[in-house]
Amino acid sequence: GPLKDIEFSIPEGGKMSIIYQFISEPPAVSFRLTGDKDGIIDIVPKTGILYLNGSLDWETKPVHRLQVEGLDKKGNVVKGPYTITIHVEDINDNPPEFDQKLYAGVVRQNSRPGKPFMYVHATDRDDPTTPHGKLTYSILHHFPKPYQDMLFQIDSATGAISVSKAGSYNLDPQKQDTFTLVVAVRDMAGMTTNAFTASVDVIITVKESLWKAPAIIHITENSTQVHPVNISRVQSNEPDVIYDLFEKEKLPRLPFSIDQNGIIYVTEPLDREERDTYTFFAITKDNEGELVDKPLQIHVIVEDINDNPPVCQQDLTVIEVQENEGGGSNIGTLFATDMDKEDTLNSHLRFKITSQVPEVPANNVFFIQQDTGVLQLIGRSLNKQTASIYNLKVLVTDAVFETICDVQIHVIDINDQIPIFEKSDYHNVTLAENVPIGTVILEIQAADGDEPATGSSHIIYQVKEGDPNNSFIIETDPETNRGVVKINKALDFEAAPVYDLVISATNPEPLVAGVEYNASSHTLFKVFVTNVDEPPVFQKLVYKEVVSEDISVDTLIMTVEAYDPEGDSVRYSLEGDGRKWLRIDSATGRIYVASTLDREQEEIYTVYVVASELNNAAQKSRTTVVLHLGDVNDNPPRLVLDHPTFFCYPLSGGEKTFIQATDDDEQRYFSTITISLADDKDAQNNWEISKVNATYAYLSPKHANFEQQMYIVPVIINDNGRPPLERKVNLEVNVCKCSSEKSCF
Repeated sequence: GPLKDIEFSIPEGGKMSIIYQFISEPPAVSFRLTGDKDGIIDIVPKTGILYLNGSLDWETKPVHRLQVEGLDKKGNVVKGPYTITIHVEDINDNPPEFDQKLYAGVVRQNSRPGKPFMYVHATDRDDPTTPHGKLTYSILHHFPKPYQDMLFQIDSATGAISVSKAGSYNLDPQKQDTFTLVVAVRDMAGMTTNAFTASVDVIITVKESLWKAPAIIHITENSTQVHPVNISRVQSNEPDVIYDLFEKEKLPRLPFSIDQNGIIYVTEPLDREERDTYTFFAITKDNEGELVDKPLQIHVIVEDINDNPPVCQQDLTVIEVQENEGGGSNIGTLFATDMDKEDTLNSHLRFKITSQVPEVPANNVFFIQQDTGVLQLIGRSLNKQTASIYNLKVLVTDAVFETICDVQIHVIDINDQIPIFEKSDYHNVTLAENVPIGTVILEIQAADGDEPATGSSHIIYQVKEGDPNNSFIIETDPETNRGVVKINKALDFEAAPVYDLVISATNPEPLVAGVEYNASSHTLFKVFVTNVDEPPVFQKLVYKEVVSEDISVDTLIMTVEAYDPEGDSVRYSLEGDGRKWLRIDSATGRIYVASTLDREQEEIYTVYVVASELNNAAQKSRTTVVLHLGDVNDNPPRLVLDHPTFFCYPLSGGEKTFIQATDDDEQRYFSTITISLADDKDAQNNWEISKVNATYAYLSPKHANFEQQMYIVPVIINDNGRPPLERKVNLEVNVCKCSSEKSCF
């Protein structure tokens, strides 16, 4: 044919062949070919024969683009250039290849059947738009194969490998933790025996369940990160579960949350000084609200940062020093506290005296140990006649903050009397574990014979033994030296049911040489802690459900769930079920339909579920259940007659009266009510009905010749619902003979 733009499709792999012959048209006498010849495509200049001198390869170049020109005798271009496009057609000349020589995967025991846990993938260099490049996967062999059924399966299209039903049930890493699959891939969509095939080994390791409690979580207090912050994760072996958290302590708020990927977040910055540990539980439920896995206990420890300055234990620390104290003697201790974590650098305090008034007999009469706050005398003993009171300024620092504490030192007579308790044993007291912090549980008294209102006679009470967690604190009345024992931390029957306390009484001033505290300065006190039986706790404050009013009797509507903190079994009952529409399984909390529901009687139906302990029915709690009844079309329409239907005779033409219809069902079921005459000959002859809107129609007389004063007009009302319901109504129409319009009204 003549020179022109032209396209060809040629299968790859062919031998030397003629493609086309161009016919020269004067003044053209020869041809020239340029472009993607690649040494394979060429043209005979004189004859115009376009030919191949080798094989095309789709994988190397699927399209060749060339230009042909017609030349005159001098070699000038007189035709063209024209475009020649050669499309190389693929043939199935490449086998599929896996992208790995060996695959390895991990699957969890009891994994869900059909959910992929790994993929194999192969490629084929042939054209993917043809069957040559369409691949299918299958499992050829399964080693070992302890059961008749295959434990694994593969998606033929995607190469996704999952456990079968038999695998979900039978896989156990304790019995067999490694399997080898031989997976095959075929091209030609696996539809022909001539397809190329490749295979690969897949090593599968079976591991134990993922549903495990995480290690203790450590969170730094007062974090400046944007919250919520991811702190841990739990993972069920089952997909599509609903994750939730609950805690037993009934905190005002739990500053943790969990999303539906099992990721646990802290929702706000924590303050270690407010609370240093949290314990709560992660649970999983299915769409029915049933627990899927056993609750996992989550422990969180709040790590300290240095965010609290040192605090002087007293606004003014008064220390009394006997004037005969020798140089180097310990005369007292400046106590300061830091609310940061104990035994860390954040709360480690250092002390330094910055000033002394008066500076007699020297400006460095006193020395303070920098790490303990212990004050000592330097040099010779003090003389009360020289100075009876010294005022010190002590700088107390931690790694970040500093505070000035005031110390007043009184020079006094010697402390040669020890405090003596009025009782050696205060016997015992029994407390419930929920007794409030700060509650006074005992008053104690010791006497000291030293000079009143001095450090030698002031008494400091401390619990020396039996209270490792500082659950109790003792405060001293400075006027009477009476000690008040209070609850310092919440008691816990499960942790410590009994405390055997040893209480000591000491002076802030050191005793003189040769005098020591003895058994008279100690007393005994025992605290018994009793368990508190708490009522069951519901998982939700309100349970809501939407059900259709035509739901069958005995249908399960929902399940409510409560647990008893002490582990007792829970029994359920209903309150407020005035219409007797519901019943509850006392053991499981499942709520069923007990009798036919009716939205037209009550659309929002509220009842209460009471959960009580099996062994103590007095311990009970209550939750609310709200049912929203969905409507079905179960009520036929009816006429609304708020005035008599009548016409005044004689008629002048155009008279009509309104007819209104309504329906007790929701509006969606009667939004297109139709009102029409029944199939009655007299009615059809005398009357006609025309639609006004969705619920109104006009009734009009068809003529003016009425012989009766009252007519019965049969009317059909249809709600056009699903299913459509209709009602036949006999409408009484009165024809009033009036001498005038006025008398008619």
